[in-house]
Amino acid sequence: MSHADDPEGTRRDFLYYATGGAGVVVAGAAVWPLVNQMNPSADVQALSSIRVDVSGVEPGTQLTVKWLGKPVFIRRRTPEEIEAAREVDVSELPDPNSENENLANAADASDANRALSEDGEWLVMIGVCTHLGCVPLGDAGDFGGWFCPCHGSHYDTAGRIRKGPAPKNLLVPVAAFDGESTLVLG
Repeated sequence: MSHADDPEGTRRDFLYYATGGAGVVVAGAAVWPLVNQMNPSADVQALSSIRVDVSGVEPGTQLTVKWLGKPVFIRRRTPEEIEAAREVDVSELPDPNSENENLANAADASDANRALSEDGEWLVMIGVCTHLGCVPLGDAGDFGGWFCPCHGSHYDTAGRIRKGPAPKNLLVPVAAFDGESTLVLG
């Protein structure tokens, strides 16, 4: 008698497939909650993109907003701050990378690659020191930008690390203008 004519063989094969299929379904049902818990919560997804009115920000001042649980510095720089940032030789910087999520990874830390606008007036950065996560103070430090008093990191007027233990420049998030006075983060 051939294997195809054997009713026991066919029933055994069916039982193997049915048991295997049930095992896959049970394993998927057990793993799904573990994978699903890694998705962002509804409140985080709702804040993944925010709109900020910057019409009241005067040159030489900054606005700090909270986005994704972190402070974001939105600075409207003066011509003197822009000039000071543009005079810096990138080869002298501890971190030569732009750290700008709007550009390719290989972009250098020139002021033009860090500023949000072509004229350099607007600078947007995550306000978290790249050393240990403190929040730097604005208009402070040896380079006229930001200073982290916790461990002594000094950032210049383009948010680039110039002195201290911080390994990287302040991060520039994904941002763009929507009109003249609305900045969209995310």
